[in-house]
Amino acid sequence: MTMKAGGVRDGRVSSRGFPLNAAVRAALCACLLAVCAAAAEEGAASAWVSDHFRGDGSSLPFSFTYDGKASDGLLRQWPSSSETRQLDALRTERTLSWTDPRTKLSVRCVVVEYADYPAVEWTVYLKNNGPEDTPILERIQALDVLLSKEAGGPFILNGIKGDWTVAEGYEPYELALGAGARKEFAPGNHPGKSTSGPDGWPYFNLSLPTGRVLMAVGWPGQWAASFACESAGALRVLAGQELTHLRLKPGEEVRTPLIALLFSQERDLAESQNLWRRWYVAHNMPRVDGETQRAVTQIQVGGGEQDIASARLFLENGIRPDICWRDAGAGGTTWYPSDMEPWKDALAWLNTGTWEIDPAKYPNGFRPFSDWVHANGMQFLLWFEPERVGSMESWIGRNHPEWVMPCNEQGALLNEGDPAALEWLIGHLDGMIKEQGIDWYREDMNGVGPLPGWRGHDAEDRQGITENLYVQGHLRLWDELRRRNPRLRIDSCASGGRRNDLETMRRAVPLTRSDFQFPDMKGVIEGNQGHTYGLSFWLPFQGTGCYQYDPYAYRSFYLPLFGMGGLSPDNVEAQKRAYSEVRKVGPCMLHDYYPLTEYSLAPDRWIAWQFNDPGEGVGVVQAFRRPDCGEASMTFKLRGLREDAEYELENLDTGKELRTGRALMREGLTVAMAEKPAAAVILYRAVSP
Repeated sequence: MTMKAGGVRDGRVSSRGFPLNAAVRAALCACLLAVCAAAAEEGAASAWVSDHFRGDGSSLPFSFTYDGKASDGLLRQWPSSSETRQLDALRTERTLSWTDPRTKLSVRCVVVEYADYPAVEWTVYLKNNGPEDTPILERIQALDVLLSKEAGGPFILNGIKGDWTVAEGYEPYELALGAGARKEFAPGNHPGKSTSGPDGWPYFNLSLPTGRVLMAVGWPGQWAASFACESAGALRVLAGQELTHLRLKPGEEVRTPLIALLFSQERDLAESQNLWRRWYVAHNMPRVDGETQRAVTQIQVGGGEQDIASARLFLENGIRPDICWRDAGAGGTTWYPSDMEPWKDALAWLNTGTWEIDPAKYPNGFRPFSDWVHANGMQFLLWFEPERVGSMESWIGRNHPEWVMPCNEQGALLNEGDPAALEWLIGHLDGMIKEQGIDWYREDMNGVGPLPGWRGHDAEDRQGITENLYVQGHLRLWDELRRRNPRLRIDSCASGGRRNDLETMRRAVPLTRSDFQFPDMKGVIEGNQGHTYGLSFWLPFQGTGCYQYDPYAYRSFYLPLFGMGGLSPDNVEAQKRAYSEVRKVGPCMLHDYYPLTEYSLAPDRWIAWQFNDPGEGVGVVQAFRRPDCGEASMTFKLRGLREDAEYELENLDTGKELRTGRALMREGLTVAMAEKPAAAVILYRAVSP
């Protein structure tokens, strides 16, 4: 993998013999260097595609074993074809196809290149077009590449941990992979949920001598990836569905996870991640009416006509949320029938499987409430958990036990790989969305993970088939709901933030990044500071709830999606202030991200970060002095500003001041807080060119 950078010969620029002053010369040099760097990045991506997607199949970046033979040898022998089409002005799709003359197994690799970012992605599809079962397909790897560099230091791999409802979720890591080193990743804790556990985050940033390569594995199931340093200068990278050893029946098709690569010339970790964030917003976040999701706020509601008064109370106090959110409901307060076996009392909400509105609680359904919400310029969100059949006394359990797979003690699985089950689910949910006026479809997945259910359903010669067909069905469900309801938004939740891989994030946004958010959880405030610090490297849009009402607490939860608990006389002023502040902070968080301190959960430290919108010249600094921190002030050197611009800074607690970008980046911004713990929010905007 080779990337060559361009540059300006000696840092001097002139125009037809006219001398340029130092400031202009420096600005032009910076522009030219940026253009050269961007051109080099795009060139690296194009060169990589040319090297790895040749029609002869000699250096393809994926692999599998078929009937005991390696794919690289087979594909060179099979008849092949190639087709290219323009998806839009910025994306070109190329499909490479091969067919086994003997068994009629077809292999399609669909590659997408981007004109405005140095990115490439691909997915491989394998289909049995023959009249009989295929031989065994196994060890299907969506990514299989050997990266090389000159001997010297180790390969450096950066990333973050996944979510498992702890303070340490999303903690950044940096690994040095020298000769003989090997690191494996896969979802854990809740296996089968794609971003669960310490080694469960399917996004990676690999540093090479020529820059960085950012990688993503898109698979809302049990993926696996490994980085093995075979020698001082060679790193083998593998990624795919964790287990595949299967025959395909006639007409059956499986697919690999989506693989996406982004090439950056930046040696700096934050700058390379900002290239990712920009590409992610431009080409990955789901769009409604052509627009990506903006920063929003929410309140929790009951959803009945009787609940309009409590929701109106927020409006009367000057809090106008974007979303009225009806969640599952604890105990017997569920919106669906749940008074059955096996779960009782506080756990009755686990008796899922009847996706009808409980007529005893909501005789007129949710439509009166959602109509009121819409009339007041807000949106209505409703929680669902269709995959887990928590009670076999539910409608699904009683009427279609053939659709259900045993899984774990929290319930069985509705098999979304079963065509009949999937078609019923699509039609039923679509009907509810239309009839009840649902703007946000919130899909949860509780229990300790679907993997036991998938693998328990497989035959010995069909290992991995249930998961693969299930994942395809799951993605089709979301795609079809969005196709039938073009303005529908989807919220991805799986016991918090445990299923947020790239395929999922192209269809949904995570309004709950983790269930580690409640006041009785030890370290929840500092833990959520850590969550923002780590997750912001990868996901610009994220959300959580806050149920504490002092500034140090609620400022630790500010995100593009923010909401608080029930309104009361004791907390109304705190809620008014928090909702007002986050309206200013949230939009900044969708742009470039710069950590200003090291990551830490220690109570005697500061932690701080900056979000910067270079196009608009606005941004925010958030800084936190923790409970045991002895330092009353700290100075932070800001990043990404225009040196010659003057910025107005507004500390939401102390007032305004003017500083130049040069001073803020070179001398820094000093934040002082006499009390501890304490939090500061400093907004800024450029007031001169």
